[in-house]
Amino acid sequence: MSNILEVSQLTKTYQSGSHSLTVLDHVNFSIAEGATFAIVGPSGSGKTTLLGLAAGLDKASSGSVKINGIALENLNEDERAALRNQYVGFIFQNFQLLPTLTALENVMVPMELRKEKNIKERALTLLEKVGLKDRSHHYPTQLSGGEQQRVSIARAFANAPKILFADEPTGNLDEETGKIVEDLIFDLNKESGTTLVLVTHDLELAARTQRIVRIKGGKIISDTAQEEAKV
Repeated sequence: MSNILEVSQLTKTYQSGSHSLTVLDHVNFSIAEGATFAIVGPSGSGKTTLLGLAAGLDKASSGSVKINGIALENLNEDERAALRNQYVGFIFQNFQLLPTLTALENVMVPMELRKEKNIKERALTLLEKVGLKDRSHHYPTQLSGGEQQRVSIARAFANAPKILFADEPTGNLDEETGKIVEDLIFDLNKESGTTLVLVTHDLELAARTQRIVRIKGGKIISDTAQEEAKV
């Protein structure tokens, strides 16, 4: 099976005057298509920076990221955006729904960007899968945190991504709601055969993936394949 994501010697350094801070230091890993993968580490360890670089949201200081064999460092901003829209889905801790759009319209956005057809029907089907078809005409402010995150999950799967990046997807939710959201992510991911890359400080959530990379001080300190993921 081929690799959907390849990260090689990835380094990110921020410069402030005469001071420099290295947030990621020569990080290497690759992920096979269809795998589930967790990046864990303490606050400030570099895990969210790593996700941003791996997903093409930010540019590395040095090193290489390839998504589906395409090197991101060779692309300009517009080309990276087009690649993300073609291959990548996102779920964020703070939902990042567009406040002026309904739940249905938020889910339709990725499909509209791809100029696809029959998008309303597909968006409604995705909202039904996350249990929110009856809330499709509500705006984000009319939805609870858990409902907003379920809308963002539906939106993440709207463009049938090859790889899904989830950054602390249950971080702003209570335990019961978080468990519902977790199950939705893993169920939809399994159904669609998407590769899942999860950034979390929740070790129980990480234990549901097939492989856990631990990061500390910008370096990978362990890379462990799970004998049996706790689904």
